[in-house]
Amino acid sequence: MTDPLIIAGKSYNSRLIVGTGKYQTYQQNADAARAAGAEIVTVALRRVNLSDPNEERLTDFVKPDEFTYLPNTAGCYTADEAVRTLRLAREAGGWNLVKLEVLADQKTLYPNMPETLEAAKALIADGFEVMVYCSDDPVYAKMLEDAGCCAIMPLGSLIGSGLGIMNPVNIRLIVEQTRVPVIVDAGVGTASDAAIAMELGCDGVLMNTAIAAAKDPIRMANAMKHAVIAGRDSYLAGRMPKKTYADPSSPLAGLI
Repeated sequence: MTDPLIIAGKSYNSRLIVGTGKYQTYQQNADAARAAGAEIVTVALRRVNLSDPNEERLTDFVKPDEFTYLPNTAGCYTADEAVRTLRLAREAGGWNLVKLEVLADQKTLYPNMPETLEAAKALIADGFEVMVYCSDDPVYAKMLEDAGCCAIMPLGSLIGSGLGIMNPVNIRLIVEQTRVPVIVDAGVGTASDAAIAMELGCDGVLMNTAIAAAKDPIRMANAMKHAVIAGRDSYLAGRMPKKTYADPSSPLAGLI
């Protein structure tokens, strides 16, 4: 593990986090998570069956002893809802590392930043390690970091849109100012989007629909794994400078 992703003091080999929604079956979800090389999976507590033995359970396929579960507050529209949901999750499963998202409306699923900041402060005061979904606003990102969030997760574009990284300048500004991991969350549509996020200096990428809604989810998961690795290597290598005019690869001196 020469280049680990460290979140809340724990190291991970993979910088790709995947979701557990929209798959045709739980088995397909598990196969995709393995193909992606993911070690962390997000779980929408309000939507996924974790405990009812009369129906198929996510835990029977995406096993908690194989993956780190990251409970999230998808479907919450107020700080109170989000805080209550995660407190119940901790009581039920003992989860302390959580993903906070407080949405503004059902049409855009854009984060409600005042409510998000309020919820983050309450959860951190209650002992949670909070990874937070947020807008690509560097000012709010800094406020969330200062509040004590262990990872900042700006959107690339709207959840489930597949539009890719719409505002790379803001993502880069957030990366440059942030001391905790920055993980692009939402909007990735294909492997090149994931590579771009990593080349901007992000520490990781979280995605769900880009894999689950692909024609071949398992193959797409594998592609995303390689894109994240390639993007990280490209960022660490340092790209060549852009130039206005051509620059020959071979020297001009000594031509025949």
